Amino acid sequence: MMLHGFFGPTLAPKNLATVLTWIHFRGALVLVLLCSGNFFCLVCPFMLLRNVARKIFQPRFNWPRALRNKWISVVLFVAILFCYELFDLWSSPYWTAALALGYFVTVLIVDGLFKHAAFCKFVCPIGQFNFVASTLSPLEVKIRDSRICEKCATKDCIKGRRAEPEKKTDFVILQRGCELALFQPRKVGNMDCTFCLDCVHACPHDNIGVTSRLPASELMVDPLRSGIGYFSRRKDIAALAIVFAFGALLNAFGMVSPVYAVEAWLGKMVSATQEAPVLGIIFVAFLVLAPLVLLGGPAWMSKVSSSAKSSMGAIAVRYSYAFVPLGLGMWLAHYGFHFLTGILTVIPVTQAALASLGVHILGGPFWTWTGMPSRFVQPIELGFLLLGFMGSLLVAHHFAQEDCAEKPMRAFAPWFVVCVIVGAASVWLLFQPMEMRAMLMGG
Repeated sequence: MMLHGFFGPTLAPKNLATVLTWIHFRGALVLVLLCSGNFFCLVCPFMLLRNVARKIFQPRFNWPRALRNKWISVVLFVAILFCYELFDLWSSPYWTAALALGYFVTVLIVDGLFKHAAFCKFVCPIGQFNFVASTLSPLEVKIRDSRICEKCATKDCIKGRRAEPEKKTDFVILQRGCELALFQPRKVGNMDCTFCLDCVHACPHDNIGVTSRLPASELMVDPLRSGIGYFSRRKDIAALAIVFAFGALLNAFGMVSPVYAVEAWLGKMVSATQEAPVLGIIFVAFLVLAPLVLLGGPAWMSKVSSSAKSSMGAIAVRYSYAFVPLGLGMWLAHYGFHFLTGILTVIPVTQAALASLGVHILGGPFWTWTGMPSRFVQPIELGFLLLGFMGSLLVAHHFAQEDCAEKPMRAFAPWFVVCVIVGAASVWLLFQPMEMRAMLMGG
């Protein structure tokens, strides 16, 4: 993919870098997260480089304590969304391949210097997207029997399984434990879990596996989580959830026709001749102002109605997780549209790439059927949105019941209104004319 991006056709719909990245990878990613779990992190190609590098040299440093949070990854998440729009990454095979190469270099630097899985836990924006979305997945890595863990003296799931050589003082690691510091007996849900299954292989009692659970259940509870702490006290994870949810609307808004009218109006208002400041205003509106208004007002109402001792900020942090299902619903609807309508685009692009090397497959003319007609995909999009909307209502109602057991509907009402507003905005976006980015339109 990277070779085709650097040396193949410059037209995006005819290059594997743009087609595989912006159509197939994104669509398959969200569908797998919905149907199973974070298996894309399990097969992450960037980890290949890290594992090879560790056979040559060992990292020496621990990740700085002050940076053991999600703020770097939140900034990088926003930066990728911003650069995607500003530089039209979807239309540039070269810069798409360069982005992938930059990922490999960053992994090599970060995990070459710092111990454990610092890149996955604190840096990788794709990984953070997967972590948040996987809170809604039906599968998780979990212990089977807590009584077995209580009797375990070695704690291999976190320490790794080791053997001591006969003539050396250093231990030989046979199987590493969880490098993301998730101690299985106290692990809750999928946040920060890459599904690497190191803990599964390290456990000498075969007491860890991939098990089923109720999607979104981890969003509705607030226990002390190993390696994470309390969700309600993690402003950085709440900010990640907000960027995940409102970024879904922002990313879709950048592809519909009204965005050009808005950009023209803003450019004239601020006398901007470049796209960057105009785009910056739109990003601030979606990712800062809208969350402040849509979370601040209901948080104040919830505090008044429930007479809670918690501050408005604490209430907003807690309820921010209720928007994750709506966010995933929008990502599914948006990416699912491109994926399902362009799922077969990879065939003619691959044919052309191989033909340039003198290799001809499938014979005859190039494949022309690109995917499902949009009129069949739109009901599926609405289904994804409805699923996310119902999930957000469920999580918000659960919080309201805990805050105001006597009159839960009174505490739930403002959050219901906000969910309706966000859901309606999502539906409106889906019915707008959308750019078929990186798509090769066929018959």
